[in-house]
Amino acid sequence: MRDLPRTDPGVADHRSARRLLWWMVRRVRAKLAVSLVLSVVWMCSAALAPALIGTAVDRGITGRDPGALAVWSAAVLGLGMVQAATGILRHRYGAHNWLDTAYGTVQLTVRQSARIGAALPRRVSSGEVVSVGTSDIEQLGAATEIVDRAAGAAAAVVVITVIMLGTSTRLGLVVLVGVPILLGAVALLLRPLQLRQEVYRTRQGSLTTRAADIVTGLRVLRAVGGESLFSGGYRTQSQELRTAGVRIGQLGAVLEATQVVLPGLFLALVTWLGARLVLAGDLTTGQLVAFYGYTAFLVPLLRNLTEAADKFAVAIVAARRVVRLLDLEPDPASPVRPAPMPRHAAVLADPRSGLLVRPGALTAIAAADPADAAAIAERLARFTDSEARLDGVPLRDLDLDLLRSRVLLAENNARLFAGVLRESLGGAPGDNRIAAALETAAAGDIVDALPGGLDTEIAARGREFSGGQQQRLRLVRALLADPEILILVEPTSAVDAHTEARIAARLGPARAGRATVVCTTSPLMLAHADHVAYVEDGKVIAEGAHRELLTSEPRYAATVLRQES
Repeated sequence: MRDLPRTDPGVADHRSARRLLWWMVRRVRAKLAVSLVLSVVWMCSAALAPALIGTAVDRGITGRDPGALAVWSAAVLGLGMVQAATGILRHRYGAHNWLDTAYGTVQLTVRQSARIGAALPRRVSSGEVVSVGTSDIEQLGAATEIVDRAAGAAAAVVVITVIMLGTSTRLGLVVLVGVPILLGAVALLLRPLQLRQEVYRTRQGSLTTRAADIVTGLRVLRAVGGESLFSGGYRTQSQELRTAGVRIGQLGAVLEATQVVLPGLFLALVTWLGARLVLAGDLTTGQLVAFYGYTAFLVPLLRNLTEAADKFAVAIVAARRVVRLLDLEPDPASPVRPAPMPRHAAVLADPRSGLLVRPGALTAIAAADPADAAAIAERLARFTDSEARLDGVPLRDLDLDLLRSRVLLAENNARLFAGVLRESLGGAPGDNRIAAALETAAAGDIVDALPGGLDTEIAARGREFSGGQQQRLRLVRALLADPEILILVEPTSAVDAHTEARIAARLGPARAGRATVVCTTSPLMLAHADHVAYVEDGKVIAEGAHRELLTSEPRYAATVLRQES
């Protein structure tokens, strides 16, 4: 998306939305060019059909010439076959354009979501992202799909106008003046419709977010008796969305009626004028039949043009939403000119707390306040900007993607994705590391209990697993990533003591030769750490082995023993 304009986060103007639409059109330009040619041939062949029919009437029926009637009837048949073939092919290419645009938008938003990373939930609601992938892609795909139909309709209107001007200047001028007036009348309704659609789209995203929050926290809501409060709020928002939808429907109904009534009145006017010209002897019967066919065919052509205007207006609303997401920048972001990455087996340091993470060691952070340990972990992984350094180089000066490949932060709020469990864990068929990671995380029994083992389909967020099982599977995923420095925040807080003891004993040997940081106050985990740093008020105030600190630092002993009790 380098060619798209960058705006302030949360701001997207008309121009940037239109730039996105133009980028999408250029993305499918090869297929779109083919569909444009097919659409022009398709609709222009249909526009020529009344002329052939009128000629067949004049020469074959009025002139009582069976041979001429057969020739011109065959010409109409041939033209119909051309129209049918080009129409089928145009529809095929139009469907391709719709799919390419819609799912190209999905690819953009997924890549951007991954790029923003952990900052995404703080910047955009989940409902907003979901709405982009459900409703907005349909509007953008429809805008791309109708481009060729609008172009074909415009070409057919030009052909019909030229033919009618050549046959009857008066009727040709009526069509030439009447078509823009009809389009202008419809265009007056598009701006109010677009504004109402923006309101609806905003409320739809808000309601989706609330629904996701309610489903996620349903157990907690039931525990505290908050179901009625949240359901009442959801009901109120739902009714507001319904009201906004009804307002769109009302204006949409007026637009649809206008698209039928105005072209119908126009058809009646042209037919009436044509009949008068026939009675006056200025038109033949065949020409009147042709003029009626032209005018009748103008109705769907005008509907195509007004539908295109409507869909473009709706697509601009959807494009603004997508652009707002695409304009977000990671927080923190990579520097414009990153410094060279330090050598491997480097020391990771957090000057603010005084913590040093040495290569190849299992370092534990025990904090009187767990929030202090979590804050240190986020600084070490550069989830927040700080003075943290890798081998003396400030993390803010390093390329963020390269840093993420070397330093991995695994938190308890990380989620398991829907799909095959093996893929969710990041493993591949035949990967022997999966068995080792399952053994380290004491998660083999989880996989054994599944009907398909690692190939079992799991639900979003791993809802079929208990909290402790999810925690062990997240640990498996972190171990399979195998980063140079792995930072784990409370990795065993939801498992029983027996399972925790097995994980604690296996984690160090499994991570031999690479640095591992564990934020915990569990005595079982601390006992297996190579080095323990005790943190109070955000600062490291004592370091050493677990047993040494139990005897030499009363505050550490109080924190750890409180956890044990």
